[in-house]
Amino acid sequence: MTIMKSVFAAIAALMLTMVPAQSDDKLTVYLDWFVNPDHAPLVIAQTQGYFKQNGLEVELIAPSDPSAPPRLIAAGQGDLAISYQPQLHVQVSEGLPLTRIGTIAETPLNALVALKDGPIKSIADLKGKKVGFSVGGFEDALLAAMLKQEGLSLKDVELININFALSPSLITGAVDAVIGAFRNFELNQLDIEKHPGIAFYPEENGVPVYDELIFIAKNDRIDDPRFRPFIDAVEQATLYLTNHPDEALQQFLKAYPDLDNELNRRAWVDTLPRFAKRPAALDRGRYERFAKFMKDSGLIKSIAPLSTYAVELK
Repeated sequence: MTIMKSVFAAIAALMLTMVPAQSDDKLTVYLDWFVNPDHAPLVIAQTQGYFKQNGLEVELIAPSDPSAPPRLIAAGQGDLAISYQPQLHVQVSEGLPLTRIGTIAETPLNALVALKDGPIKSIADLKGKKVGFSVGGFEDALLAAMLKQEGLSLKDVELININFALSPSLITGAVDAVIGAFRNFELNQLDIEKHPGIAFYPEENGVPVYDELIFIAKNDRIDDPRFRPFIDAVEQATLYLTNHPDEALQQFLKAYPDLDNELNRRAWVDTLPRFAKRPAALDRGRYERFAKFMKDSGLIKSIAPLSTYAVELK
């Protein structure tokens, strides 16, 4: 009996050595831009090992063209991408098969910004002034809604395309205000340059609140079993960021030492409160209200059923 047990044990050990080791499921995520503090939950999920704990090997890809990721995901070239709720409404209206599966930044980051020591003290002061913008369409709609609160319209301002040179255009006086500035970056950049800014927030001035940064997938892939563990890892990372902001910052800067400067350190602090503590949760009312705003603004022709472009993973 002892000999037989030894034989069986030897066979079992041999069989174990013949079984290939389990590898983590690979997942590709296209970012919306180069890595920055907006992506902190993803970076911390990597450095803290939360992706690995959830059986995932995640590759973060910074796009050479920021407009490309949604199209790549729609074409099945990649698993997930970071995008923006306003753009999702437009893309779905254009027929792209995309669905929101999670949220990373649950409040708007966009803002209307002017110099604190300049002539703009209120939105009403924009009448007859120059307003710079980078991306036509959505930024125009935001500005129009904010102006409407003061009895003004886009006809009351001069719109100037400043090609993403937001802070320089304000500092040089090329424009009196800019729409499309990120409150966690441009305001800090202006302050560092000794030209402090003043911000007017869309959600406080006639624009329905919306999610800034979201995770999108192709419609026919939303049941991918890797997605829920991915969102769970992001949630773990966001809670770690909330509880240990300083330690998380050191991990972030160690992973991306080229970002270790005053602007990114300030942006880090201002971005942390914006991250969704429940990234899987879907606020249906928020999406429906914003879809109506997009239609009323002429940015989309019709409102698609919410279930066709936004889900809460189970």
